[in-house]
Amino acid sequence: MDNFRSWLLSLSHRQKRGLQVFADLILVWFALLMAFVVRLGIEVGVSPVFDHAWLFVCAPALALPIFAWFGMYRAVTRFLGNDALVSIFKAVSLASLMLGVVIYWYSNHQTLVPRSIIFNYWWLMLVMVGGLRLAVRQYFLGDWAGAGLSMPFVTRTSDLPKVAIYGAGAAGNQLVAALRMSRVMVPVAFIDDDPGIANRVISGLPVYKPSHIRRMIGLTGAEEVLLAIPSASRSRRREILGYLESLAVHVRSIPGFMDLASGRVKVDDLQEVDIADLLGRDSVPAQSELLERCVTGQRVMITGAGGSIGSELSRQILALKPELLLLFEHSEFNLYSILSELERQLPLSSPRTQLLPVLGSVRNQAQMHHLMSRWKIDTVYHAAAYKHVPMVEHNIAEGLYNNVIGTLATAQAALSAQVANFVLVSTDKAVRPTNVMGSSKRLAEMILQALSKEIAPVLFDDPDNVARVNKTRFTMVRFGNVLGSSGSVIPLFHKQIKAGGPLTVTHPNITRYFMTIPEAAQLVIQAGSMGQGGDVFVLDMGEPVKIAELAEKMIHLSGLSVRSADNPGGDIAIEFTGLRHGEKLYEELLIGDNVADTLHPMILAANEDHLAWDSLKTFLASLLRALGEDDYDQVRDMLRGSVSGYMPEGGIVDWIYLHHHSES
Repeated sequence: MDNFRSWLLSLSHRQKRGLQVFADLILVWFALLMAFVVRLGIEVGVSPVFDHAWLFVCAPALALPIFAWFGMYRAVTRFLGNDALVSIFKAVSLASLMLGVVIYWYSNHQTLVPRSIIFNYWWLMLVMVGGLRLAVRQYFLGDWAGAGLSMPFVTRTSDLPKVAIYGAGAAGNQLVAALRMSRVMVPVAFIDDDPGIANRVISGLPVYKPSHIRRMIGLTGAEEVLLAIPSASRSRRREILGYLESLAVHVRSIPGFMDLASGRVKVDDLQEVDIADLLGRDSVPAQSELLERCVTGQRVMITGAGGSIGSELSRQILALKPELLLLFEHSEFNLYSILSELERQLPLSSPRTQLLPVLGSVRNQAQMHHLMSRWKIDTVYHAAAYKHVPMVEHNIAEGLYNNVIGTLATAQAALSAQVANFVLVSTDKAVRPTNVMGSSKRLAEMILQALSKEIAPVLFDDPDNVARVNKTRFTMVRFGNVLGSSGSVIPLFHKQIKAGGPLTVTHPNITRYFMTIPEAAQLVIQAGSMGQGGDVFVLDMGEPVKIAELAEKMIHLSGLSVRSADNPGGDIAIEFTGLRHGEKLYEELLIGDNVADTLHPMILAANEDHLAWDSLKTFLASLLRALGEDDYDQVRDMLRGSVSGYMPEGGIVDWIYLHHHSES
């Protein structure tokens, strides 16, 4: 049977169409013959063929062109859908009506034809023509058992993994069709919250209540649950996952409708459970006025445009239709990747926007000033930074040059080019930091806070010592970890689970704030529109998450168990590796308690102390001298004296520092 199926699929389109036309010709004749048999009885035999031979010529002569006109020979039978069935109904009905008109006109001159023949011909042809196509579709799906049929000589699929689908709506039914077509899994049941469809059958599958999942697994042998609930709220998905976590089944989901509509994924692109669903916090709808205020119809520049946050800012800002979007990036590969993606998105979302990709360093103030002046930039989103805590601990000078001096150069270029809005993407690690990365981001915040208070500052290291009028509104947005960013623990856990473990967690009690990248980028854009100058905005990250508990949930939802002292026979172990250099157990979002609400319910405004611009310039000059001399003991002392709450733990682990001390 498989060989015959393969042979049919290998035929050319012309051959397949010819086979369909021939089959329809036979079915039209047979339907007409059976219409007489139903009306006149079996004893009449084949007499209608001889008494009404003209009808057996007219019927296919009318039906086959009508079938072709309705596209029945253009449709791919193995992908036959509801729209094709409607077309078959219309085509058969019209063909029967036309034959009735011919009989009415012709029977006045020749022998009479019983009127019920037309009705019998209509329903018989509907059953035969439509039924044949449905049977062929099911044959190519190769899943007669899944349709509730038992066919001889058909390969059974009992050796394939059995799956239950949570959600019996449109997405769930699409998923069933895709799975039956691909023949990589066997759908055995639906699970749905709607009590009105419980204990019923949809697409040949029984529907179970969520409370009956354990019984369903026992009856069907389901090994996996596929979530097909793209419209469910995140809090509802968290409830469902919390219940499924206790079952010994692997849980995966299909993408959301927006991803399907954009073409990024297909219905049968199953993916691991979105960790955002485990967090369970529903995102607050964006305020369009705040999104558009500094972007729509304006000239926007994004530094670090190819990074995790920068690339998402680029996507969302392009959708807001700026006049120009300047993508500034140090990494050639990252810039090429985001540019290629935006160019595909451009014709649909913002065809009039000019995309401008530029390679360079944020530490090059002359280049930054030239770009902002030449392209008359209105808004800068400064997302370029080194963010990996242990990496910056081992490379102190580069971390400070990039995060502090890079921000200084970019901010001064914006001020001298009279850019209207400047938004710094900051981090919760800037609050009472225990590492160089966090202290560098706090210094970057302090630079903007100091500049925002100056009406006409003399810029740092300006040989002309010229005071420049400050027309730039500086804003900082601080938030925690984003899911899926470079260096995020979530992709690492997925990789470790696929490899069979163990999952590595630094400490049993370590906690972190999490937010999705799209939500964070959206809030950054909105927060950047609200500031008056020198504002530090803090995003509401919800409740902090314990990383060890997150690791356990991911193991359970993969259909596996945690190996521990209490369960030595478990599948995957969790190992605690110890805190890395500069890492904190708990992150914070506020330095003090002076915080106020804003126009957006998920954005808070913090009022925090900082240095005056002249004092900060003196500090930066001393910091640069210490970095130039590789005097990291002095660098640490300076950071301790200027960054509020900076409490480094352990010794200095910078590679250059360690090399110098090993030689001495």
